[in-house]
Amino acid sequence: MKLGIQIRWDGAKLEVPLDTIRLVEKLGYDSIWSAEAYGSDALTPLAYVAAFTSEIRLGTSIMQLAARTPASAAMQLATLEMLAGEGRVIGGLGLSGPQIVEGWYGQPWGRPYYRMRDYVQIMRKVLERQGPVSHEGREISLPFEGEGSAGMGKPLKLILHPNPKLPIWLGTGSESMVKLTAELADGWLPFGFNPGMFETYKPWLEEGFRRAGNGKSFDDFEIQAGCTVHITDDLKAALDAQKAFTALYVGGMGHPELNFHKQRMIRCGYAEAAERIQELFLAGHRDEATAAVPDEFLDEGSLIGPVTRIRERWPSFRDCGATGLNIHYHSHAELELMAELAECRPRE
Repeated sequence: MKLGIQIRWDGAKLEVPLDTIRLVEKLGYDSIWSAEAYGSDALTPLAYVAAFTSEIRLGTSIMQLAARTPASAAMQLATLEMLAGEGRVIGGLGLSGPQIVEGWYGQPWGRPYYRMRDYVQIMRKVLERQGPVSHEGREISLPFEGEGSAGMGKPLKLILHPNPKLPIWLGTGSESMVKLTAELADGWLPFGFNPGMFETYKPWLEEGFRRAGNGKSFDDFEIQAGCTVHITDDLKAALDAQKAFTALYVGGMGHPELNFHKQRMIRCGYAEAAERIQELFLAGHRDEATAAVPDEFLDEGSLIGPVTRIRERWPSFRDCGATGLNIHYHSHAELELMAELAECRPRE
């Protein structure tokens, strides 16, 4: 099991924990991940981290499609890998949601399935440099010939000579998007992947591999799930500490009619709780919404409690079907324990 950690992206100030990053690289962790919403961007922190590390992989989890064109995304990832070293960069992409896409970036929500397909296909063409890039898609076309076009656009070829196989991963959760991920991408950043859920996703992934039509299988595909790890003797208090954040996202992070965090909770088997949390949150009853978050939902996706409990529950995460696990930690003690449990190979 490969391990990773995520740089925090949701604060008023961006802080890159270099001491922790150096520690996990030495412990043998596989990857560092950076995200974006409407604060810090996903790529700049990784360029900074690249200067202080030598082997650990650098991934975006996720870059928002609306934040940049597919050509720009390919250019930025290629540039980062040129600086960091070939084989170190993973381009993780995701849609975000219509509130951010239209409200922050001023882009149409459109048809996200086809936008994702066009986006990845264009990025592949840019990175592979088989010729000047043109693409006739349902959502994105190059050259652009739509309303406002000067009619002078021409296909161009990337000046850099990057790694043509730079991995592209997708952050998705719905059935149609998971199938698309398995068809087009090199890896998956699942939105909702607790132990026991692999059997739900497995046929979707296998259908995507079949659509790829090139013999693709789980042998060619990485899956990076996530897990909160907290060493504590007070399990209840640790679970309670997660509830306000969960209620915020399930209840209010997204439009009432399209909230991916609520959908994730429903996929995990907590439909009634998800509906109740959203109802209370949108009515302004935030404390009640927080209290409505089930302990079981949080505990299923976490390794919380004394070290003995974490050790006992680790096999269900190790064998969950993912190839990697992002560790959301409280202290270096959790990172060291997980390196031991996952049998990471320390680096010099």
